[in-house]
Amino acid sequence: MNYGQGFVRSKPKRKIWKWLLISVSSLVIVLVVGLTVAYQVMKYEPLEEAKQALVSDSAATVTTVKDGFRFEPTDGEINQPTVIFYPGGLVDAESYAPLARKLSEAGHRVYIAKMPFDLAIFGQNRAKDLIAEHPEDTYVIGGHSLGGVFASRFAAVNTDKISGVFFLGSYADEGGSLKDSNLEILQVTASKDAVLNWSTWEQSKQNLPAEKTKYVSIDGGNHGQFGSYGQQKGDNEADITPKQQLEQISSAILNWLPTTQK
Repeated sequence: MNYGQGFVRSKPKRKIWKWLLISVSSLVIVLVVGLTVAYQVMKYEPLEEAKQALVSDSAATVTTVKDGFRFEPTDGEINQPTVIFYPGGLVDAESYAPLARKLSEAGHRVYIAKMPFDLAIFGQNRAKDLIAEHPEDTYVIGGHSLGGVFASRFAAVNTDKISGVFFLGSYADEGGSLKDSNLEILQVTASKDAVLNWSTWEQSKQNLPAEKTKYVSIDGGNHGQFGSYGQQKGDNEADITPKQQLEQISSAILNWLPTTQK
């Protein structure tokens, strides 16, 4: 009786499993590297003016927090409500520093949430930890593009914590429907925006409370200039400067904020 035959036959099987393990591991590494490279190529980086807006000075104090950035008036006098902002898809959170600074210089505490892989779909609940820093504050939440969609979804299930929602080149989908809420809504769009799906945006109006929604259109503005990261792929060229669009966005939000006070 040959007791060694089974052992001999098992060797090829071991080689096959070893080869499969090496092949799968190599494939995973290639995919990870490929996705990492693609992400770096596709994401939008902040312009120099956005980086400068992150520097604290006599008007605004900027602090890096666990899940983003906090902007506060340097004089310590803070007006309600506090603002939480969700960035657009694949846009670095720092790109919205100029807007956050504008709102902070007007007396508001502002948070920009940093999203995993710069995608709000992976960070819908980032606002929870930010709210926990100052639970006594009144809060509004909003965002740009994809960020607005998921800010709305957060608000839809946290209406006890939120008094208003604003959208910049964005909308509330069915998952973030606010039509039955008592929240104040601000919808800001730009006439040259070629990234926003206007048909979807129009249909999404049914997800907002008609009597509580304010609409503002920025003539000549585009999608990318809701932030500070340069020209976005597929967008139209704007007819106004980034500074002009920033002024109109911040004015629209600041004029709306007092209506959110309960």
